[in-house]
This record gives sequence, structure tokens and C-alpha cells, in this order.
Amino acid sequence: MPEVIFNGPDGRIEGRYQNAKTANAPVALVLHPHPQYGGTMNNKVVYSLYQSFAAKGFSVLRFNFRGVGRSQGQFDNGQGELSDAASALDWLQTQNPNTPVCWIAGFSFGAWIAMQLMMRRPEIGGFISIAPPASIYDFSFLAPCPASGMIVHGDKDELVPLAAVNKLAQKLSAQKNIKIEYRVIEGADHFFVSRGDELTAVVDTYLTRALAKAA
Repeated sequence: MPEVIFNGPDGRIEGRYQNAKTANAPVALVLHPHPQYGGTMNNKVVYSLYQSFAAKGFSVLRFNFRGVGRSQGQFDNGQGELSDAASALDWLQTQNPNTPVCWIAGFSFGAWIAMQLMMRRPEIGGFISIAPPASIYDFSFLAPCPASGMIVHGDKDELVPLAAVNKLAQKLSAQKNIKIEYRVIEGADHFFVSRGDELTAVVDTYLTRALAKAA
């Protein structure tokens, strides 16, 4: 799990990168929760997503947004963080110039940034959105949503009401040629405390099926 440092729009960005053992492997970028509420690339959900992608043969990168850990800069209300994510994807693609598949995943605030990046980068062909903050941020930019993917939420989420994510999932599922797998984990709060194994199992199952379809 080598540490990497690459240039971002506001200085150096700190990340962790796992290179796939096979040539021309798919790539995945994983984004962490809100920097002002303790979110880092070492968050348990982020780390779990990172490990799931690596186990499925992806070259995968997670990183700290500006102002977090050893990443330079300061919090920028999402705009700068979106630029950080774009720079991270650029770096990931530079390391994997012949990758056939690009995925993005995010948790909470990171899910909001991930979905915005997906709108700007047509090469992103799949997504995993964990506890998207649909009651806090506007997701109406997903019109239309450019790729199929999975949304996972906990029915005991104390920060983002389940109804808000239900509405988002229904809206995306209604779009032509878009398939959204929406999974609700019973008893899970926003951070999936004591439900981490269930979350990992849901993600692993989805990735296995998605990769089989793409093969």
C-alpha cells in the first residue's frame, strides 16, 4: 500500500495507491467524507472500499483532500475538492494509460464529489455511492446520470434521512439505460458502525457481478 504524493491544484496531495498485478487493469478512485468533520482517506468505509477494489484486481487510489493529513491547501466547500479529485484521476490514469475501465467511489461528502466528477469525466463507467448526503447537497446535476452504479445507505442514518436517498435512487433508476442497484442496510447508521462487514459484502457482490457482465 505505497504512499504517493502528486501535484494538485492547491499544492501537494497525499494518497495511497495499490497497483494491480495484471496489465491493463481497471482503475478506481475512492473519495473520503467531509474534511471538516474528521473525514480522511483512512476512514474505515473508505479503506474498505479501497480494499474491495484492490481484491477485484483494480489499480486503486485513495487520497486526502486539500488541508487533510499531508495534503496542502485548505477546505474549499467542494469546489476545490472536486478539482483535487480530478487531479487524482489524472494521476491514476497516467499510471495506467491503457486501462479499459474507470470506476469512482465515495462515502458521504466524498460521494457528492464523486458524482460531480463523473458528470465531467465520460471515461468513468461505474460508481459506488455510500451514504450520499442527498438531504444536505443538491444532486440535481445528475440529469442525466452518465453511468450505472450502486447506492448503499443505512436505515438508521442519523445525518441523511433514508427518504432523501430513496428519492435520489428512484430518480436515477427512472433514467433511460441507467441501472442503479440500491441497497439499504438495516440497523446501519451514517458511519456503518457494527455494519462494516455487511457493507463490504454488498460492495464485493456488486463488483463481482458488474465485472462479470463487462467481461
